[in-house]
Amino acid sequence: MNTLTAVADPGVVPESPELCQIDLGIGGMTCASCVSRVEKVLKKQPGVSGASVNLATESARVMLSGPDDAETLARIKRAVRDAGYEPRSMAAMDEDSNERWHGIPTDFLPVLAGLLLSAPLALPMVGDLFGKHWMLPSWMQFLLATPVQFWLGARFYKAGWHALKALTGNMELLVAIGTTAGWMLSTWLWWSAEPGEMVHLYYEGSAVVITLVLLGKWLEARAKRQTTSAIRALHALRPEWAHLLPDGIKRTEETDVPVDELLPGDLITVRPGERFPADGTVAQGSTQADESMLTGEAMPVPKAVGDGVTGGALNGEGAVQVSVRAVGAQSVLAHIIALVQDAQAGKAPVQRLVDQVAAVFVPVVLVIALITLGGWLYVGVPVEEALLHAVSVLVIACPCALGLATPAAIMAGTGVAAQHGILIKDAQALEIAHRVDTVAFDKTGTLTVGHPRLRLIEAAAGVDELAVLQAASALQAQSAHPLARAVLEAAATRGLTVAADAAQDVQAVSGRGSLGTVQGAKLALGSLRWMDELGAAMGPLAARAQTLQDEGATVSVLAAQGEADQWAPLALLAFADEAKPGAAAALAGLRAQGLRLFMVSGDNRGAALAMAHTLGLRPDEGEVIAEVLPGDKAAVVQRLKLGEREPPPGLVALAAVEGGTPPATGTTGSKESLHTVAMVGDGVNDAPALAAADVGMAMSHSQGGSSDVAMHAAGITLMRGDPMLVAAALDISRRTVSKIRQNLFWAFAYNAAGIPLAALGYLSPVLAGAAMALSSVSVVSNALLLKRWKPPVQR
Repeated sequence: MNTLTAVADPGVVPESPELCQIDLGIGGMTCASCVSRVEKVLKKQPGVSGASVNLATESARVMLSGPDDAETLARIKRAVRDAGYEPRSMAAMDEDSNERWHGIPTDFLPVLAGLLLSAPLALPMVGDLFGKHWMLPSWMQFLLATPVQFWLGARFYKAGWHALKALTGNMELLVAIGTTAGWMLSTWLWWSAEPGEMVHLYYEGSAVVITLVLLGKWLEARAKRQTTSAIRALHALRPEWAHLLPDGIKRTEETDVPVDELLPGDLITVRPGERFPADGTVAQGSTQADESMLTGEAMPVPKAVGDGVTGGALNGEGAVQVSVRAVGAQSVLAHIIALVQDAQAGKAPVQRLVDQVAAVFVPVVLVIALITLGGWLYVGVPVEEALLHAVSVLVIACPCALGLATPAAIMAGTGVAAQHGILIKDAQALEIAHRVDTVAFDKTGTLTVGHPRLRLIEAAAGVDELAVLQAASALQAQSAHPLARAVLEAAATRGLTVAADAAQDVQAVSGRGSLGTVQGAKLALGSLRWMDELGAAMGPLAARAQTLQDEGATVSVLAAQGEADQWAPLALLAFADEAKPGAAAALAGLRAQGLRLFMVSGDNRGAALAMAHTLGLRPDEGEVIAEVLPGDKAAVVQRLKLGEREPPPGLVALAAVEGGTPPATGTTGSKESLHTVAMVGDGVNDAPALAAADVGMAMSHSQGGSSDVAMHAAGITLMRGDPMLVAAALDISRRTVSKIRQNLFWAFAYNAAGIPLAALGYLSPVLAGAAMALSSVSVVSNALLLKRWKPPVQR
């Protein structure tokens, strides 16, 4: 099995076909110093432009400036091995964790051996508590402690030696030096004692420390595997087999084939209770799909002919035939897994501080241990006592908890978020989201249902209404715009049919409308603003258009080009959308948290104003920004980020309609005026604004389409179109960052308190070893508390 796996990030378009990245499992890492060392080794390799190592996942993500040819990959693996670590595939590391010997996990066997050998050595310490003296003979202590020291502890010597050769330090080096010093001191005291003399030996300290460290690492590994449970659960969603229907040529009967062999266009059948093997469209039958593991939506979603289904969703009580649309890496499930893995593999900005500390931590500890030894010798204590105090410093100072504090919390937070339909693309988005104080929403499809209906047609004098609808349908036949779909739905409702070639030379004019020729007449269908640009004289229709806009309708105009290229309006088409269920409550909840809210819309002022009232927004306070062209949304986001309070022209006019006063111009660029902005959108035209925001949140739709572009531009993807998920995403970000801070505090506090106590003689090596092991487990366990998180609306 290949130890290196090429990873394609669905949200990143490589600048060059030569750029690529690989994920590599790293066996043997134990602390933050190991992370720093592996990163340095990888970055020194030819062709490597960057590397990020994660202790919690025991993996490295390597960015290459050239192709991932066999020689480059071999050189990377060789460098990792020469540094004292084991290059492995991620799959192999997961498989190893499941191996058992007579029901006992194989990775627990060294711990079990250490416990059996160390227990007799530790027994006298227990006896002392009851006034009993159960001291074993010196030779028996030697026989029990030596296998623990040099057999079970061999991993510490190996890794410590590699660290010394590289002139760096790690946890293993500290443990190796400390326990070896205790073992050698005991051996020297035994051999130098007079015949028959009972001397106090310290074999139990070294043996128990090694055993406790091994036990702590085993418990830590078990806890870390729980943080990746979300990824494993997602992998388990995809079935291994699919029922492929006959095509009448090569296959004459239904055949079960591996899912990996499915191709787009294949027709498969999905029986009740089975999972959909791939993304597709229902071709026959109807059912309900449980998509809770993908979107967090608890209620089954009805599926009929023409509806999209997602691979991994659970089929309900109906048998359906599905036409396969996407398989493998192109499927929604694969994208979800890739996004979660990317987030867990990345580093949060706060991790830079940890890396800087880890780079100098072990050398500083070694110096402190030497000072401790010299200081106790200076005050006149025996050599063995001074040496034990120095050993305690070495043992308790292992920076394991420091290396796990951030990645463990990120893994747990992103994993539980994914289970509730929130995909966090990278650790940076997760960390920034907790600082958000401003949320800007796109209107259509985000706060509204996004399926406007054609409310009425107001034809000019002498123009037939059905003829207008027929012509408008011809122009919009190939468009995916929501207003175009509304026109086509209205035509279908009235029994009109539109031929594919009914319109010629159709052009889509961005942000304005459509242009084309229908039955020899050149027609334009678009916004009132566009009609003004074309110089169309609206005449009596102007007042009616204003009335419709004041009522909240989105008004389009169908116009014909006449003599001298003059445009004459034929009819008004009024569209109306409705707010999503729960949108008003979601905005109220965000406002209650003290967040600034804005709705950014390309619609006219009247439509935006009417929807603002429905949603509970405050136009008079500048919360509605209307008539924004798609290309200008990013500029609006930039103004909100910089704290510029001068609204665009649409907002000035809207405030005037409400009788309010536009906010005064603020101070641009001042420190007090800076804001952290989250932009929430769902369409392809929202992508620039999502990328411009500090945190972009894309609302996904089960049908895919243009929202896929928004997903790739955003740092966070909401897998269902529920505005309530915005508050949930901000909440899990705050809680995850809180866990990171808690973990870092305890990791630093543990060392800040433990090292002085050990140096002053208040901690024995055994207690130091127990505390060190407990610190790592406690940090991971604290992070795992995030798995109990539920979105605010579910509490």
